[in-house]
Amino acid sequence: LNRHYFALPTNPGEQFFMFCTLAAWLITKAGHPFEQPQEYDDPNAIISKILSELRSFGRPVDFPPSKLKAGYGEQACYVLDCLAEEALKYTGFSWKRPVYPTEELEEEEITEDDAELTLNKLEEEAVEEESDNEENFIDLNVLKAQTYKSDISDSAKQEEILESTTDAAEWNLEVERVLPQLKVTVRTDNKDWRIHVDQMHQHKDGIESALKETKGYLDKLQNEISRTLEKINSREKYINNQLEHLVQEYRSAQALLSEAKEKYQEGSGGVTERIKVLSEITEVLERVKQEMEEKGSSMTDGAPLVKIKQALTKLKQETLQMDIRIGVMEHTLLQSKLKEKSNMTRDMHATVIPETTVGVY
Repeated sequence: LNRHYFALPTNPGEQFFMFCTLAAWLITKAGHPFEQPQEYDDPNAIISKILSELRSFGRPVDFPPSKLKAGYGEQACYVLDCLAEEALKYTGFSWKRPVYPTEELEEEEITEDDAELTLNKLEEEAVEEESDNEENFIDLNVLKAQTYKSDISDSAKQEEILESTTDAAEWNLEVERVLPQLKVTVRTDNKDWRIHVDQMHQHKDGIESALKETKGYLDKLQNEISRTLEKINSREKYINNQLEHLVQEYRSAQALLSEAKEKYQEGSGGVTERIKVLSEITEVLERVKQEMEEKGSSMTDGAPLVKIKQALTKLKQETLQMDIRIGVMEHTLLQSKLKEKSNMTRDMHATVIPETTVGVY
């Protein structure tokens, strides 16, 4: 299993089975007997058993058991971490200090002709000498005695060396023979701070030399720009003085234009009002024209006269019929009056009035 096996989803079924088996093994290592789960066991039962064992160790479980069915995630890692800690506690495991292996430094053979030393070797040798000096601690009294003896021996040697007995030619031959062995070549390392310092000094010298050349050009350019600006200012003042009357005329024309615009706006407002009145008048005129056309068409048409004549003839007929009916009614009334008059006269001459006639009156 890799270290991220239970952190990322790869195969949920396989991860869940591996989680259950590993949890059971850790529980048994922690001192609680636990049966190894099988592939066809109920996952809910296995999860409940694992969580109950985890609670028995005193570990809090603040997540639902369904989070462990996937076999990966934060909850699965938490359960395995807690069970591993309990197993280590039960077995009495303790961390020890690390033991580093001793590395043997290989001695490099230096050729007599080309003896090369690098900066890294020089630094390592200086560090080794400092460490050796720190390890080989010497008492101050012993150190004073040694320095006193060395001073005495040096003074005796200096007195002996005051007169040289060596030959200059032999000395020069010895120098020429030993000179190739004393050659020190320093290999360049881009990460060394000395190289960066040299580069900084080189860049500084280059910037200063370039600045001296460019400063003169920049000063000339500045002088030319200042002169042109002065010329532009003087020309601008001259143009303003020459065109002052034109500017005044332009301002007066702008004032007149603004007044004309105001008048135009006022006139346009009156025109709109008059257009509205004109539209109303045209509507009234159209209505009057329609009425005139209707009346003219009715006057030229003879149908109304025919209707009037027919109505007059009908009225005459009706008046004749009414006259006839009135005459008939007058005749009937006259007969009824005459009959009543005759009855009255007969009754007056009669001696006895029958009861039937009395009831009639």
